[in-house]
Amino acid sequence: MPVKIRLARRGRKKAAMYDIVVADSRAPRDGRFIQKLGTYNPNTNPASILFDEQKAFEWVMKGAQPTDTVKAMLSYRGILYKKHLQIGVAKGAITQEQADTKFNDWKEEKDSKIQGKRDQLSQQRSDAAKAAFAAEQKVNEARAEALRKRAEEAAKAAAPAEEAPAADAGEAAAPAEEAQA
Repeated sequence: MPVKIRLARRGRKKAAMYDIVVADSRAPRDGRFIQKLGTYNPNTNPASILFDEQKAFEWVMKGAQPTDTVKAMLSYRGILYKKHLQIGVAKGAITQEQADTKFNDWKEEKDSKIQGKRDQLSQQRSDAAKAAFAAEQKVNEARAEALRKRAEEAAKAAAPAEEAPAADAGEAAAPAEEAQA
């Protein structure tokens, strides 16, 4: 029975998530499977790849063939590198301790790169939020300035209108005084 390690789709429309499963190659994509290894969520940045690495390693060593996407995931998490080292141990090229040391060194380096990318992305998000906030403050200040200018113009327009009736009243009082004199 040819066995494949592949993805089984789940999730809603345009928000797909996938299960990483071991299945008979003749079974339908979302159909019957032998074992579920984990999940894959491509909607996050970086993509979330969560699976049981020990089970995946066992299935790869038994001869299960991963699909292209799953092969990239297994390579990303170091399962294929671990298989390569284990084959070297079986042939006698290196010892198990050397293989474990090489794999652990590689794993630490890879984890630090992944964490660095996460830190960089979070820093970019915070910088973008700060820039958006500064732009919003600038727009708000411009609006406040425009409102202040309108209020000043309205006050200036209202002030001459108030002064004109007072001036007319003063002129009318002056002829009345002349008439009495």
